[in-house]
Amino acid sequence: MIRLAVLSFWHVHADDYAREAVAHPRTEIVAAWDEDPERGRAKAQTLGAAFHEDLAELLARPDIDGVIVTTPTNAHRDVIVAAAEAGKHVFTEKVLALRPAECDEILAAVDRAGVKLTVSLPRLSDAYTLAIRAVLAEGRLGDVTLVRVRLSHDGAVGRRWLPPEFFDPEQAGGGALIDLGCHPMYLNRLFLGGMPDRLSASFGHVTGQPVEDNAVALLHYPSGAIGVAEAGFVNPHSPFTIEVHGTQGSLLYGTPEPRLLVRSVPASRDDDWIELPLPDRAPGPFEQWVDHIEQGTVATENIALAVELTTLMDAATRSARTGASVELGAAGG
Repeated sequence: MIRLAVLSFWHVHADDYAREAVAHPRTEIVAAWDEDPERGRAKAQTLGAAFHEDLAELLARPDIDGVIVTTPTNAHRDVIVAAAEAGKHVFTEKVLALRPAECDEILAAVDRAGVKLTVSLPRLSDAYTLAIRAVLAEGRLGDVTLVRVRLSHDGAVGRRWLPPEFFDPEQAGGGALIDLGCHPMYLNRLFLGGMPDRLSASFGHVTGQPVEDNAVALLHYPSGAIGVAEAGFVNPHSPFTIEVHGTQGSLLYGTPEPRLLVRSVPASRDDDWIELPLPDRAPGPFEQWVDHIEQGTVATENIALAVELTTLMDAATRSARTGASVELGAAGG
């Protein structure tokens, strides 16, 4: 068994990962720490795990193999580096860090320690992502000219189910874009085949929170292709949507049904939309992490996309703040 500790229950997905670890046949949770001791103690009791008020004390335990990091986002760099230096494998909620330089420090610590790192980018494993990647690999759409991915929910309106800390700009590092918008952002980068050379973003504050609750980012490519990443906390019925358009066809998913539709015209302009079957979902990021620990492998694509995601989010924050587009070569720092 791989023995795990949960480091903080700040994030809304902390309980989800804890349940996944408890249900997994090859992992168990034995300890927990939280920057909020009252919250952490209660959660640890529910899990039947030992609670440590001191993080260093927990990380010094030789019987802990890995940690699940669901701290405030601005604590990722310090907590993940400390865990790696203590020889613990790390599974972490996105984003990996708030700044590219912090990602560099994390990766250096992970490399020195020889531990396994995986970032939760779950939509890379979803069936529609696998199917879309196959369509693009086959060249059925021609040269991709535009990708649009939208993800939004109603966490800031009505009963406002998002916890208050998600609206704290210091702890969260931002709002709708850095939280929900991570998924549209890394899917844009994936489907467009690489990093853009320039990014521009606009943030809205519909509910008056100190962080954005309505956001869009545009990824600009030298080829003329454009990526559109949309996210919000203010929409109760906005479907998760993917559009991929190219010089020879288009692809739609989730508008609004979870169906993958493709229309391409390499032979005839009269071809109609066809629905493609979806494959089985690939193993999710937590399962991948366990496999990497057991097999001694590295989450190469996952880590590369996670680092690029931080670069894109950093650029989007700069662009929204200044009202100007950001050259990606200037996004680090």
